[in-house]
Amino acid sequence: MKEILDFLKLLCVNNNREWFHANKALYDARKLQFEAIVEKSISDISQFDSAVKGLTAKDCIYRIHRDIRFSADKTPYKNHIAAYIAPGGKKSYAGGYYLHIEPENSMIAGGIYMPPPDVLFTLRTHVHNNCDEFLRIVTNESFVQTFGSVQGETLQSMPRGFSKDSPCAAYIKHKSLLLSVAVSDEQIESPDFYDYFLDVCKHMKEFNSFCNSAICI
Repeated sequence: MKEILDFLKLLCVNNNREWFHANKALYDARKLQFEAIVEKSISDISQFDSAVKGLTAKDCIYRIHRDIRFSADKTPYKNHIAAYIAPGGKKSYAGGYYLHIEPENSMIAGGIYMPPPDVLFTLRTHVHNNCDEFLRIVTNESFVQTFGSVQGETLQSMPRGFSKDSPCAAYIKHKSLLLSVAVSDEQIESPDFYDYFLDVCKHMKEFNSFCNSAICI
């Protein structure tokens, strides 16, 4: 993982096509390393979450090229490399396991990110109708120690059709139901990082499964 992070540090200060093309062989080598990590992650995560079984690294890894068509920032490449291991792959709204490697801004994340209105309504309804189970998951001691709390942008008031008196009102206001753990460069470079990543994924599995039981076919 250290070699991948070292490449990204170089890219941060050389984010232009000329440098990237001159170092394409180095990028290809680091990309292959990341693909191998993601393939192993899929295999290992599927041991405790069968919903990701059958995915490939290609299904999960995001392109490093930025879409600059509507952006004021015209740098051509992302300063990070990332994968989303979830039912349906990286384009899915399903809860999954996100690994983001970026100098001084790495993270492990999961949950549901900015779903479309119909999916969000279904998810809110599921939380409302199964509030006791949801609260049991998000107040579990190991969950709180790992993630703190559920994250994501929230509404100022309750969405239409939901009672403000619900014990889960604070969560029903969420536009996303996210879990996230910040990771330092030192952790990324540690030989123990992969085991830590898997451990965090195990702690978010029950949360992901709860969400996916509502929104996945």
